[in-house]
Amino acid sequence: MERTEARASGRMAELYRTHAPAAARLAYLMTGDAARAEDLVHDAFVKVIGRFGDIRDPDAFGAYLKRTVVNLANSFFRRRRLEREHLEAEGRALRNEPAGERDPVERDQLWTALGTLAPRQRAAIVLRFYEDLSEQQTAFVLGVPVGTVKSMVSRGLEALRTKVER
Repeated sequence: MERTEARASGRMAELYRTHAPAAARLAYLMTGDAARAEDLVHDAFVKVIGRFGDIRDPDAFGAYLKRTVVNLANSFFRRRRLEREHLEAEGRALRNEPAGERDPVERDQLWTALGTLAPRQRAAIVLRFYEDLSEQQTAFVLGVPVGTVKSMVSRGLEALRTKVER
């Protein structure tokens, strides 16, 4: 029994070492917050490991982990949006960044614009262009049809162009 537990523990550590850095990059790009990204990766890893016995193809662990990170990030943004709506309804405005103070660095403009996209659009763009996944792989990670990925990326890029060109 102890040998089996030791082997399982060693396998989990190996999976974490192998997949955590890429998952952390994805989570950071999704959230823009290193601490939040780290929390998402740990939560995603625990969820996927907990279901690892259900995964038919152990080599698919990385894809399941990415999908879980994206789902957790989307849940985070959904909760945050609902919290904001509630606060606004109560008449308490959230602290906004001062208007007109834009960082002149193009990269920062793009990062800011990326943060304004809907979470699913942001996820599609990050997976396609930063993670360099194909449309089919992105569709799998997001759990949507390929056509939906195409439209989310297209609309997201158009929104980015509009926001960065201002």
